[in-house]
Parts: sequence; structure tokens; C-alpha cells
Amino acid sequence: MMETELMRIGISLPDALLDKFDKIIEKRGYSSRSEGIRDSIRSYISYYEWMSGITGHHVGTIAVIYDHTQRGLSNALTDIQHQYSHLIKSSVHIYLDNGDCFEIVILDGEGKEIIELAEAMMALKGVKLSKLITAESNETI
Repeated sequence: MMETELMRIGISLPDALLDKFDKIIEKRGYSSRSEGIRDSIRSYISYYEWMSGITGHHVGTIAVIYDHTQRGLSNALTDIQHQYSHLIKSSVHIYLDNGDCFEIVILDGEGKEIIELAEAMMALKGVKLSKLITAESNETI
């Protein structure tokens, strides 16, 4: 096995997020935060590569939790969804608490466009969680 040079990086995280991460890495038995972060990055890369392989006709959902108090975020999410309205069959919006909303968008269309929509939504500041699930489909909904 070839040795890989390790690079040091610095990141800023909210206390609550770091506390949750520390509890998870302790439960999973990681020897350090660095090990947990490396594993998280590998998982992120794997998810990105999976998304890149979505081609052809698909049905799916995008589940998003976001901070609706983030200035301009609700409008930005709406604008993005309007750009891809030909893919969107339905959506459900739930108010979780005073700050957070949960939205599920149901999709039917070309895989590459579904990925574009999902990536545009997940890249917005204030989006706390975004999860795309798809299945190849020969039929339209």
C-alpha cells in the first residue's frame, strides 16, 4: 500500500454540530475526529459519484430541511423549483418549529435534470439536510 501524504485543514463548525459529530464518532469507535471526518468525506464522495451516474428517465424525491429564517432562502428554493417545474409532480411542506421547514419534492423526468435540481437546492446557504432518492423508470407518473 502506497503512503499518502496527509494535509492539514481547518474548518469552522457550530458547537451543536460538532457535539453531535463527537458523540457519533465515540459510539462508532473512531480513534479521532480526523478518522471520522475522513470517513464522512469518503461517504460524501461516494454519494456524489452515485448522483453523477443517474441518467435516463427517473422518478424520485428530494427531501430538504432548511432554516426558513435564512434571508432569501425560501425565495431561492421557490425560484429553483420554478426553473424545474416540468420535473416536479408534487411537493409537501411541513413547519418543524419556529426556524426549520421540511420539504419533500416528488419528481419525474430526466436524471441529469433531477441531479441539477437537487444540487442547486442543496448548495443554498441555510439548507441543513438534502437527500435525493431516485429509481429508474420507463413510465411517467
